[in-house]
Amino acid sequence: MMSTDSIAEPVVAIVVAAGSGSRLGAAVPKALVPIAGVSLLRRSLTQLAAGGAQQAIVVVPADEVDAFDADLGEAPLPTRRVIGGAQRQDSVAAGLAVLPELLGEADGVILIHDAARAFVPADVVGRVSDAVRAGAPAVIPVTAVTDTIREVDDLGSRVIDRTRLRGVQTPQGFRRSIIEDAHAALAETGTPVTDDAAAVEYTGNEVALVDGDALAFKITTPLDLLLARAVAEGRP
Repeated sequence: MMSTDSIAEPVVAIVVAAGSGSRLGAAVPKALVPIAGVSLLRRSLTQLAAGGAQQAIVVVPADEVDAFDADLGEAPLPTRRVIGGAQRQDSVAAGLAVLPELLGEADGVILIHDAARAFVPADVVGRVSDAVRAGAPAVIPVTAVTDTIREVDDLGSRVIDRTRLRGVQTPQGFRRSIIEDAHAALAETGTPVTDDAAAVEYTGNEVALVDGDALAFKITTPLDLLLARAVAEGRP
C-alpha cells in the first residue's frame, strides 16, 4: 500500500515540443499543429494533467517563442516555457535545469513526454507515475510489436523474433535524482543517447516496463495526422 507521503509527491512533466514539423509538411512547429482546433501540445498537456501531472515544463524552439506563449495561454495546468537545444537530449537537459526553481530540494516524479504523442491515455500516464512512486528509478510504457521485423546487414537479412520486442512510448517516468544524475553524467562524458531511459541505463539503473497504449502513437507523418483527426472526431 502506498504511503500518504508517496501520494503527495510532486509530479512534473517535461514536454519536448521543439520539433520542426517538416515531415508533416506543416507551416508551424509540429507541437502547434491543430487537431480539431486544439494544438498537439495542449492535447498532450491535457492528457498529462488528467493522468496526475501537476505542472509542466515545455521546451520550445528559440525562433517560435511568441507562438508557443500564445498557445500556452490556454494550457490546462501551470506551465513554464524554456528554450530547447540542438538535440533532444539538450532540450531535456534544459527542462531539467528548471526543476530547482519549481521544486527546490524536493524529490518527485519527473515525466518526460514528446508533444507529438498527443493522445496518450491518462491511465498510461498514471501507470508510469505509480511505478516510480512504488520504487522504480525509471519507467517506460511499451507495446507489443505486431509487424514482422527483419534485421538487415551486409550478409543479407533475417527475421527477428518479435515476441521479444517492444515499442517504446512516452511519457517516460523517473525519480528526480536519478534522471538529473543521468543527464549530468552524459554531459560530463559527451555521450549521446536516443531516449531518457537509455540515459539512466548508462548510469547503471534498471528500467521498468508498464503497459502502453496504441493511442499514444507518435504523430510524425501526414498519415499520422489523418489518424489523429479520426481519433479526435471519435472522442467526446
